[in-house]
Amino acid sequence: MISFPNAKINIGLNVVEKRADGYHNIETLFYPVGLCDVLELAEATEPAFSSSGIEIDAAPENNLVFKAYKLLKTAYNLPPIKFHLHKLIPFGAGLGGGSADAAFALKMLNEFFQLQLTAEELRQFASKIGADCPFFIENQPTFAYGIGNRFKPIELDLSDYKIVIVKPNVSVSTPQAYKNIVPQKAQFNLLNIATLPVDDWKDVIKNDFERSVLPQFPEIAELKEKLYQLGAVYAAMSGSGSAVFGLFRHLPTDLANSLPKGIFIYR
Repeated sequence: MISFPNAKINIGLNVVEKRADGYHNIETLFYPVGLCDVLELAEATEPAFSSSGIEIDAAPENNLVFKAYKLLKTAYNLPPIKFHLHKLIPFGAGLGGGSADAAFALKMLNEFFQLQLTAEELRQFASKIGADCPFFIENQPTFAYGIGNRFKPIELDLSDYKIVIVKPNVSVSTPQAYKNIVPQKAQFNLLNIATLPVDDWKDVIKNDFERSVLPQFPEIAELKEKLYQLGAVYAAMSGSGSAVFGLFRHLPTDLANSLPKGIFIYR
């Protein structure tokens, strides 16, 4: 069995409050995009995990895919299986690749072993893996709030736009991104995004992490500006970075030559 876990971008990200437990409450929009990993599941005599593509700098047993398997194995006494992950979504990019892999693993296991788990039950398992992991169960445009673990579906269709994603040769850790954040009330309610033309997003929809991350990583700021120079109607950092995305009505013919070397994709 093979599936294609996809990345997401954050359209807007407001850090609105620091909680008593040390975490932060946020408001953001998750939007699924076509940059995908490849995940294969097969029967095995012993549990196993292997990978190719982008190097995964972690022991197999610590991978989120294997964590998803262990969660369901404990609950349903699953027999051994093996996973192979061909990694194409970069790490430290704010694209949710690890969470997507884990969520798709849960869905694959549910189908492979005919567990008949509902979407809500799958989300409950996914929530034990990561705050944004449940989003990838249904994988639809979503308003996320709380610590990024509470969701409301929204109507948002960007099919008229090409989405260009660029990953510079730097990675940003989430704790590092939060280091200089000053929580504040959002200036725009992202639930109302459908009422705001995409042409107006640039001056209204913000990613609060950019205030702390861009001064530390000027190459990210330069990429964002470059996307605007190339004709993007909106560009922003995704999540806590370091990937930057731009929305284009039409792709420039010299796009590949205009961007620095790194991962980019358009859908």
